[in-house]
Amino acid sequence: MTNFFASRKGIISVGLVIGCLAAILQYLGNPGNMGICVACFERDIAGAVGLHRAGVVQYMRPEIIGFVLGALGAAFMGRDFRPRAGSAPIVRFVLGVFAMIGALVFLGCPWRAILRLAGGDLNALYGIAGLIVGIGIGTLFFRQGYNLGRAQKTYSSVGLIMPLIMAGFLALMFLYPQVADEAKSGVLFYSLKGPGAMHAPLFISLGVGLLVGILAQRSRFCTMGAFRDLILFKQVHLLSGVIALLVAAFAVNLILGQFHVGFANQPVAHTQSLWNFMGMVLAGLCFALAGGCPGRQLFMAGEGDGDAAVFVLGMIVGAAFSHNFGLASSPKGVGPHGIASVFIGLAVCLFIGFTMRKKAA
Repeated sequence: MTNFFASRKGIISVGLVIGCLAAILQYLGNPGNMGICVACFERDIAGAVGLHRAGVVQYMRPEIIGFVLGALGAAFMGRDFRPRAGSAPIVRFVLGVFAMIGALVFLGCPWRAILRLAGGDLNALYGIAGLIVGIGIGTLFFRQGYNLGRAQKTYSSVGLIMPLIMAGFLALMFLYPQVADEAKSGVLFYSLKGPGAMHAPLFISLGVGLLVGILAQRSRFCTMGAFRDLILFKQVHLLSGVIALLVAAFAVNLILGQFHVGFANQPVAHTQSLWNFMGMVLAGLCFALAGGCPGRQLFMAGEGDGDAAVFVLGMIVGAAFSHNFGLASSPKGVGPHGIASVFIGLAVCLFIGFTMRKKAA
């Protein structure tokens, strides 16, 4: 089975499954063109635990919990649980923060960019183009010896920290479910309107998350890696899975009546093309420098990578910064300080890229 997932047919199968499930999650209640969005869902989790108080994006998303726990289970089953850490954690945290800021200027992670396109949102074309440019800039640093250093084998407890955090989040969902139309239940915040109030049934969302976590961990599915491998090595193995995701989501959206082509009036999206592009340039560069897209970071955290867990925590903190300081976009357009945050993020990424090269040492 491991060999199958490592094959071209395997990665295509995983992409098809993710694309179908994402479109179905939207049909069952998740926001439009947001059946799965790692950045948006981590932002909702940040709101659920009170790190930001944007009332329309607060919900403990079970899909994210399932990604990590599913990857953990797959890693144990495949004897692939490898606790490791120590590869420039503070840099990974900062990259996670700015990756989230860039993603929320665009309003979506790489997965959602593809799902937005599969739903007919043509604004996603600018985001995908920006993602490729950002990853392309990252590959220039790779060619010049950019490296965050080697992670070291460490205690099993280090590798289990992020899965335990996610298990704790799941426990909080059961201990403090939303009561009637209350915006807060116990320690958790719940949206009463907006994207945060739109979600598929809990157990379906959790089940999908677990399945995707298992499949993606075994196949090494990664959107950033797909474009990186194409640019650096002219390899299309991972890209074939990404294309399969797009095709599957497009087909299911057509069947379910969820395909609406155009730029205007798309769900949870804005039409400021330049900043759709630039937001994802920043996000793509962060993903490249950190070594994986946000989904891949969750799967690696599930298989014991403490550095990936630090990146995930950085993204959650970045979501809090974005909504507390007016960086995040909305359907009305870019936030009041979103443009400045993109330039600051790019400057920080360039500093990291230029100063962490072997040739610069």
